[in-house]
Amino acid sequence: MKLTLLLGPVGAGKTTFGLTLAQKQTAIFFNLDEWMTTLFRPDRPQDNIMEWYANRVNRCKQQILTMTEKSLSNHINVILEIGLLQRIERESFFNWCDERNIELTIYVFDVERSIRRERVKKRNSEKGSSFSMEVPMEFFELASDFWQDIDTLELEGRNHIIL
Repeated sequence: MKLTLLLGPVGAGKTTFGLTLAQKQTAIFFNLDEWMTTLFRPDRPQDNIMEWYANRVNRCKQQILTMTEKSLSNHINVILEIGLLQRIERESFFNWCDERNIELTIYVFDVERSIRRERVKKRNSEKGSSFSMEVPMEFFELASDFWQDIDTLELEGRNHIIL
């Protein structure tokens, strides 16, 4: 079975691509933003948002990985869009795949910040098929600053496509 990982900064086109790819591959598409919005958005506090957010993101990722492993073992293709903004997170995920002998294809989305910013503004206003939550511009900038570009060493020996 196929496991596909979508990597890139906010607004790079991962969700739109993932939705289309899921139909083509007859795959389950796990999108972290959807999980966070559905499960936790109504309970979001006004203060200490980053600590609150980080804890819930980690729990969602763990559950998504559990569901991914079960789906693959039942011969169901899976596409993941789970953030992995930092190299250390990606390394941990790659180790998780390696430990389970999971064949992984990685799509890397490399899009300029100015283009991504406009896409996010448009998505926020149109609320189309890839919309799961409004992304305030200050969050867009923070997440964009947090994103660590993918190093060629990270992808060495891995099936990957750079878009």
